[in-house]
Amino acid sequence: MSNAAAVADQQLSTAIREGSAAEHEAAETSDFTVQLLAGRINAAGYTAYLQRLHTVYAALEDAVRARRTDPAVAAVYDPAVERRAALEADLDHWAPGAPYDTDSPAAAEYAARLRSRDWGGDLLAHHYTRYLGDLSGGRTIGRVVARSFDLDDAGVAFYTFAEIAKPKPYKDAYRARLDELDLSAADKARVVDEVKVAFGLNQAVFDELGRRLEAYLR
Repeated sequence: MSNAAAVADQQLSTAIREGSAAEHEAAETSDFTVQLLAGRINAAGYTAYLQRLHTVYAALEDAVRARRTDPAVAAVYDPAVERRAALEADLDHWAPGAPYDTDSPAAAEYAARLRSRDWGGDLLAHHYTRYLGDLSGGRTIGRVVARSFDLDDAGVAFYTFAEIAKPKPYKDAYRARLDELDLSAADKARVVDEVKVAFGLNQAVFDELGRRLEAYLR
């Protein structure tokens, strides 16, 4: 069965969730992620992680803003979820004076992919993968980091969505907007494929960090 046939009768949000489940799980179970969630990553490792995220989000937010009138992008575009400024605030806390970006082939490849997308559905896929993840498991990471380093607000702005008081209703409404898009089966399949790419790019970032895991453990 082709990808298009497989998702033809599915809502887009369901097709994404089910079609990318394996890639999602792989990214969540990388060595660096496991140690991060266990509170075992030190300040240097966390800073390296944030610097890579900054490279990614700078590219993502530039690309999304540039195409925000595209119907697929317009369905999810919301400045309230943008993370670049929060990442910069966090990096100023963790590594004052250090560059916001770092020499990371994995982050550079991720950013290049984002800059190369000229179809709104592809950007939708990356928007979904990053921001809904931030509003879900990302908030768990934020709590772990805050507890591990005895932080209040400083240093964990990335996980704080001041304009989104209740993440679950926000995520439900987001998925509903996905399902309202008038996409063909082929286009839905293409979005699912790009979500898989996004998870793979995320995993590559974690794998890169994992290669220095010994230096990044507390």
